[in-house]
Amino acid sequence: MLLAVDIGNTNITTGLFRNGSLVATRRAGTHARASADELEHLVDALLRLDDAAFADVASIVACSVVPGLIAAFETIAARRERPLLVATAGTVPIAVRTDRPADVGTDRLVNALAAARLHGTPAIVADFGTASTFNCVAADGAFVGGAIAPGLELGLEALAARTAKLPRVDLRAPDRGIGRDTVGAIQSGAVLGHIALANGLIERLRTELAEAVGTAPRDVRVVLTGGLSAAPWARSIEDVDAIDPDLTLKGLAILHAEVAGGQPLELGLPG
Repeated sequence: MLLAVDIGNTNITTGLFRNGSLVATRRAGTHARASADELEHLVDALLRLDDAAFADVASIVACSVVPGLIAAFETIAARRERPLLVATAGTVPIAVRTDRPADVGTDRLVNALAAARLHGTPAIVADFGTASTFNCVAADGAFVGGAIAPGLELGLEALAARTAKLPRVDLRAPDRGIGRDTVGAIQSGAVLGHIALANGLIERLRTELAEAVGTAPRDVRVVLTGGLSAAPWARSIEDVDAIDPDLTLKGLAILHAEVAGGQPLELGLPG
């Protein structure tokens, strides 16, 4: 089995691939200062939830936006004598046409790789997590940049923490934009506002990307991913071609297959 690990600012998400098929996913909170021992204990526990163990894992592939935890994973892989492939601008097999390729979050590059292989190009991947990132993939599969905004949950947490009287609210789209109480007003501003932000950015990026590659905006594919992409409010985003919360894990499996010679991802598509 292949263990894929996506280390985000809020959550660590793991995926187990058997014969190229994603058979299990798990998620736990990220602790940026976790030691290798603590992280190993966490991964062991997540594997046990699916009746698996490190002994069943042949290889590990990982991406991270928390640098210290990659070092911890390198220690774990060495201790367990398992090969580890880390996603970087140098290992992800796509061109990175930005001013500073090494500064691009590796999850964004892995998502671009997955979108190109699974959904076609040109494409925009909107990843809704701690941050909401909008990542542009050119017709030739190159990552060419995008946009980053505060995530929806991050905005709600900041609003509750930095004000005296505004409460934390459920992450739910209200039925109307004009809130008749404080909770409704916050949900309108935060959730409907985030949908409007996503729609506006996607429309603008789609136009710019289409102009750059000489195609019509509708020919630019739009894929949603991230922990919040499965929320009901995400279905209100316009002109979306696919919603795939596991896109990053699939991208890691594709990376492993193409760079380390691992099992190709089983797409499950009709012939």
